Amino acid sequence: MLDIGRVLNQDRLLRALTGLNRKAFEELLSAFSPLYDQARQTGPRQRALGGGRKARLLGSQEKLFFILFYFKCYPTFDLAGVIFDMHRSQAHDWAHRLQPILEATLGAKMVLPERKLDSIEAFLARFPEVKRVMIDGTERPIQRPQDPDAQTANYSGKKKRHTRKHLAAVDENKRLLILSKAREGKLHDKRFHDEDNIACSVPDEIPIEVDLGFLGLQKEYENIHLPHRKPKGRELSAVQKQENRTLSQSRVVCENAFAGIKRYTAVSGIYRNRIAQFDDHLMLTAAGLWNFYLVAA
Repeated sequence: MLDIGRVLNQDRLLRALTGLNRKAFEELLSAFSPLYDQARQTGPRQRALGGGRKARLLGSQEKLFFILFYFKCYPTFDLAGVIFDMHRSQAHDWAHRLQPILEATLGAKMVLPERKLDSIEAFLARFPEVKRVMIDGTERPIQRPQDPDAQTANYSGKKKRHTRKHLAAVDENKRLLILSKAREGKLHDKRFHDEDNIACSVPDEIPIEVDLGFLGLQKEYENIHLPHRKPKGRELSAVQKQENRTLSQSRVVCENAFAGIKRYTAVSGIYRNRIAQFDDHLMLTAAGLWNFYLVAA
């Protein structure tokens, strides 16, 4: 079995296997433990204390390490079973039992991104310090669906693979503010935004930076900053090229945020799980872990 104590005593190993250093891990553990104890007490026990198979994850510390390890390394349940000396069915049960508790912990820490904000007042109440917002889509690969309609809906032109897509709003400090529900990979960014309408909750004083995938959004909102599009048969002027470079350098913060989230292989590797909507919860929790890392690490 993996020597968790050894890992917890070495920051480098802990970051490699969980994405957090010891300071951040301990802070998260202090919020995770009471929520796990609360979840454990719901419902009647089916057997007396000490009954059943011998426990491999003895305390909250080991359980938090297990679910963070699952997010960071995304092992198959067979491999997780070998590493933690348990049956693959136990590894499966622990992953799906602990993920909601980790998500609730991050929610209690106020680091989970919002799923949707319906008004400018709600945005200002939740994010009063934000000075700049970037909106973009991000995709994660999935296994090729067997159903022909699902294949068509999830086939993305990016790298010729099947994907699921999220739309996200990021601030100037790489923090994810808003994260949409997971949708099919074929969905265009502008149409996705028309359905979720993230920009409607952002005050007019806050600039919103987007790429050409959102072309047309500038006709609906005054605070949209969009790159210049190359005219057909002509070239952009030197001034327009410089403005595009400046905007691109400003928007790279958004790509850095997505890269930070995708340090967790559970949202960057090919999605293998079968439970409905679990991919969406993986991305939401990984985004919360990234936001937590920004303030706690």
